[in-house]
Order: sequence, then C-alpha cells, then structure tokens
Amino acid sequence: MIDRLLFDATVLVTALLFGGMLLFSAGFAAFLFKVLPSSEARFLIRQAFPRFYLFVIGSAALASLFSWWVDGQSALILGAIAISTIPTRQLLVPAINAATDWSQKRRFNRLHSLSVLITLSHIVAAGAVISRLANL
Repeated sequence: MIDRLLFDATVLVTALLFGGMLLFSAGFAAFLFKVLPSSEARFLIRQAFPRFYLFVIGSAALASLFSWWVDGQSALILGAIAISTIPTRQLLVPAINAATDWSQKRRFNRLHSLSVLITLSHIVAAGAVISRLANL
C-alpha cells in the first residue's frame, strides 16, 4: 500500500515538474512578450523567474524524495535537477539581469542561451524519469 502511494506521489510530482517547466518556459514567457510591451514583459519575467526556479527546486526535490524508495536512478536524476537549479537561480538569473541592465546584448544572449539549455535539459530529464516510471 505504501509502495503504491510513493509510486503515485512520484509520478504526480514529476508530472507536475515536467508540465510546469514546459508550460512556463514555452508558454508563459513567450505569451508575455507577445501581449505586453517589452518593458512590462521584462518586468514580469524578472518577477516570475526566481519563483519559477523555486518551483523547480521544490518539486524536483520532493519528487526525488518520493522516488528514492521507488527507483534510485529516478531519485538521482530528480535530485540533480533540484541541485543544478540552485546556481541557475542564484547566479545565472542575476547575471542575466545585470547584462540586460548594462545593455550587454552579447553577454545577455550567451547567458540566456545557457539558461534555456539548462531548462531544456531539465525538461528532458524529467520526461526521462516519467518514461522510466511508466516502465516499472
């Protein structure tokens, strides 16, 4: 019974992580820049991204905890997502904001591309965990 509850919790939280990352990065951010003036969209993005990364850290850590008893490899993958998001939030986001503030377009493009690659790798990793869980 408890094994089934842990499995279900792992699947649900991992699916929340996967869907949340996908929706936010591919939907919300793009939507803001389509419907708002650039300055307003940037302001909202600056407010939203630190919270987005907290969501990723928290949900990945929780999914990792739940999956520890279900599938050790999934737990490690989810834990890696949580841990690697911390420097992304704490170091990369402020660097991206500073590059924007100082009109350093080339630096912004490099840092932003890095943040996109990190998020895409997290989405792929969470999807891989869902696939692993589906095959247990």
